[in-house]
Amino acid sequence: MSDSMDDLTPRRSFVKRILCASLLHADTYEEVEADRTAIWQAALIVLLSSLSIGVGSFSNGGVSGILWTTVVMFVSWILWACVSCAIGVGLLATPETESDPGELLRTIGFASSPGLLGVLGLIPGAHPWALLVIVAWMLASMIVAIRQALDYCSTWRAILVCALTSPLAVIPLVGVLLMTGPWPV
Repeated sequence: MSDSMDDLTPRRSFVKRILCASLLHADTYEEVEADRTAIWQAALIVLLSSLSIGVGSFSNGGVSGILWTTVVMFVSWILWACVSCAIGVGLLATPETESDPGELLRTIGFASSPGLLGVLGLIPGAHPWALLVIVAWMLASMIVAIRQALDYCSTWRAILVCALTSPLAVIPLVGVLLMTGPWPV
């Protein structure tokens, strides 16, 4: 997809983009891939999603857990996008593959949208289950985001990129969760 939006192409509102990205709408990921100005929206989603997951984990990590979760998820977003670009454009490229780190930052940032529900972890007894569902949902969103950003025709190729790169996000987040305190029972 090109890096500039056609002036005649209608754009979704920020809230509609979040909703459609959460619902795994491929056309939304194509839209944010092409919209260079969406980098700020993507960064805001990652920040708010990180804060929401941190707040939802408050009983586990308190204020330091919120801060650590936010920092780790934000840094992981940048690393995941850059490594996904390197692997997707280099190692696993198809003839159609054309992308850059900015496109992956935007699409992967929007794929963090389900994390906005992280505050559901505050519901007594819901924390581990809410986190599990949210992480699985975010991973599904990441697969769609990577498929669209790398112009893959195959979802399996996007799954492979995610399988190779997801430890960049998952391992540090698990580390934060383990580091910030005992899990509530």
